[in-house]
Amino acid sequence: MSSEKSIGWSREQIAQKIAGDIPDGSYVNLGIGLPELVANYIPSDREIVFHTENGLLGVGPSPAPGFEDDELINAGKKAVSAIEGACYFHHADSFAMIRGGHIDICVLGAFQISESGDLANWSTGEPKAIPAVGGAMDLVQGVKTIYIITQHVTKSGEPKIVKECTYPLTGKNVVSRIYTDFAVIDVNQGSLFVREMAPGIDFEFLQKNTAAPLHKN
Repeated sequence: MSSEKSIGWSREQIAQKIAGDIPDGSYVNLGIGLPELVANYIPSDREIVFHTENGLLGVGPSPAPGFEDDELINAGKKAVSAIEGACYFHHADSFAMIRGGHIDICVLGAFQISESGDLANWSTGEPKAIPAVGGAMDLVQGVKTIYIITQHVTKSGEPKIVKECTYPLTGKNVVSRIYTDFAVIDVNQGSLFVREMAPGIDFEFLQKNTAAPLHKN
């Protein structure tokens, strides 16, 4: 097998896989950072409406340099555009949409994911760690389907998919599917089922880099 640096999917390829799994007509919230890439790869024959918790339904693509509107930003404070028919609303109304179960899918990043679908993505709990709660705790409770996009291991090589999270939880039993640079993994009834592996990855390598039992689909 080639070196670990040269194997697996790129960040863009992971985002493209998620985009391909989002059904036509879905209302989708994308987390800050890596999840935002998903919007770039929605197939042209699908209508997906993006929601951002700071109060916009109908988020459009990133504006070209020089055409940013400082008052039109997403929850990560990045400049966005609005599609035709988009609407703006109060922050409280935005969270009412989330808590009321009106958003179909949310894509979030993660520090850790457990085999039972627990998610830790807002703090490592370390003394100097900067917590970033945002709307994730509401999203994992109110959105129907939670997808995770993340590197399979940390920069130091530690598995991010674990038997039990050791970091503070964002939510328990909330993750449906995990997309990493190594594989796509379904979380089903407290177990992890490998749906697809990236080129150059075999099951033994994947299990070695995962701190929870994996099952073949």
